[in-house]
Amino acid sequence: MPKMKSNRGASKSFKKTASGSFKRKKAYKSHILTSKTTKRKRNLRKGTLVSDAEQKRVRIMVQK
Repeated sequence: MPKMKSNRGASKSFKKTASGSFKRKKAYKSHILTSKTTKRKRNLRKGTLVSDAEQKRVRIMVQK
């Protein structure tokens, strides 16, 4: 039986923390930034954690 392959896109998008949860970037920061307020763009810079509902799905994709 061959090894399972990890999802390479997911591996680059999510980082595992010491406690076992995953860090992610926020969406809506790639284009059409002129219509977004400075405050909104500043808050999108910060990373956040993957929600509890999605933790298992991300762990399977990343396999770490």
